[in-house]
Amino acid sequence: MLTAITRAVSPAIVHCELSFIDRQPIDLAKAQKQHHAYETLLEKLGAQVISLPAEPDLPDSMFVEDPAFVLDELAVIFPLGTETRRREAPSLARALAKYRALEHIILPGTLEGGDILRIQRKLFVGLTQRSNAEGVRQLTAILATHNYQVVSVPVTGCLHLKSAVTHLGRNTLLANRAWFDANALAGYEWIDVDPAESHAANALTLGGTVIVPASFPLTRARIEARGFHVTPLDISELQKAESGLTCSSLLFSAH
Repeated sequence: MLTAITRAVSPAIVHCELSFIDRQPIDLAKAQKQHHAYETLLEKLGAQVISLPAEPDLPDSMFVEDPAFVLDELAVIFPLGTETRRREAPSLARALAKYRALEHIILPGTLEGGDILRIQRKLFVGLTQRSNAEGVRQLTAILATHNYQVVSVPVTGCLHLKSAVTHLGRNTLLANRAWFDANALAGYEWIDVDPAESHAANALTLGGTVIVPASFPLTRARIEARGFHVTPLDISELQKAESGLTCSSLLFSAH
């Protein structure tokens, strides 16, 4: 069964890490309401949602995608590129241990799940401020016996690779190609974000539906013009914490 692990918004989210956007006041109640709507939509689209309790002293802990990556064969737990966020991993590892055998990347390697774009048996891994070459090397070694190809992708313009490119299905990528080395992803069809919506490349495809932030209507129109079914979701308060749509859940098949 398709399973989504999420985590409630931390009351400390106002102190979240920010790298590429300016800090703005965050309305906690509104952020919690938007996150609940996100979980509700995942359930509507067929996922069983396992919502972990909030971590009051970990501002970014809602972003469960970053400390771990789940494949059919195993889950890999990461030391995050931001030292203050590394305490997010243990409780997530305990939750995942019910479903998968665990492997671990160890320092000085760093990786964050937001830097991993999986397309079937290929893992495109962003080299960013948060994920380094040693982390990629260790991940490649861990997956060597599982027939996954790991490809490094230099990223310059944003926080994570998936801030710049996501897979919509049908061999099609949604991207802001100014922010990463698109040559590493040759052979795919492209939908470029609208120039007025540079942060619009992070979409989440689930159950034949592409979820996009409601704040990017021009890019939504581009996706729909290519025949995809699109559902907008208001995450405006969460976006103040540098949130996208993929970062707030870990999606995998429970078995």
